[in-house]
Amino acid sequence: MLRRGLLVAFPTETVYGLGADARNPAAVASIFAAKGRPADHPVIVHLPSQSAMAEWAAEVPPMAEALADAFWPGPLTLILRRAPDVSDAITGGQDTVGLRLPNHPVALALLREFGGALAAPSANRFGRISPTSAAHVEAEFGDEVAAVIDGGACPVGVESTIVDVTGSRPRLLRPGMILEDSIEAILDVELEVAGDHQGPRASGRLESHYAPDAPVELVEQPNLTARLDQCAGQGLRVAVLTRRDPLLDHLHDVVWTRMPDHPVQYARVLYAELRNADQVRPDRILVELPPHTPGWTAIHDRLRRAASG
Repeated sequence: MLRRGLLVAFPTETVYGLGADARNPAAVASIFAAKGRPADHPVIVHLPSQSAMAEWAAEVPPMAEALADAFWPGPLTLILRRAPDVSDAITGGQDTVGLRLPNHPVALALLREFGGALAAPSANRFGRISPTSAAHVEAEFGDEVAAVIDGGACPVGVESTIVDVTGSRPRLLRPGMILEDSIEAILDVELEVAGDHQGPRASGRLESHYAPDAPVELVEQPNLTARLDQCAGQGLRVAVLTRRDPLLDHLHDVVWTRMPDHPVQYARVLYAELRNADQVRPDRILVELPPHTPGWTAIHDRLRRAASG
């Protein structure tokens, strides 16, 4: 199917990807059409091996080699200067390309059997909640995708960390579950954190992203009870994602989800629980903000963008 230019959704450790032959511009264009993705929004190229970096990048600087050695296969995307034959359809017309080697047995087997690279953004409509199961992909696309490979639930659950290594100093473009201090320890240099509009365009950096249909409202922990009282006074049906047990006095017209206390487990179920909350058709999804500590940075990023939808 991939060799015929069709779309195949497959699992990675982060989220399910909507894959197409990265060397086939027509196939890549069909990803954009299916997702409703703007043409200037680049897609990440998933490689069959670390050595394939040289086929896609004009040069592979020592920083890129060091990070790939440390974290590939894994949830890290590297932004490099693109090779001359890389299509504008992949890069959104930029002179950079995003590359990663996924750490999922199904994705790796697929890439190995295909014998080339796959362009694969998340397998969802543009700006919506990313899928972490085959059922999420099927609910999103139905028959528009030639095949969905079911590899179970994604073990990481949020998209890869994106690091720009095209300059003299590495820049973090999107936080993920590979943390800043881990990257800095490998490179022995402080990582620059880019704002949303700094550096190359890259996946998942628009203000509104990862959004369910219901409005998402972020609430600091001390304010949750008062906000629930306000919603009750307005007659609103509410879904709540929180790291605390149910407040028994606030269960009328409230769907309560107890989220994990650890960021790794929280990230793993975040998108699935946002989808579950959306399915009850609430007037609001209230998300109690997790701690403002480094392990939670990627989760705060995804929640902030979901709340902008």
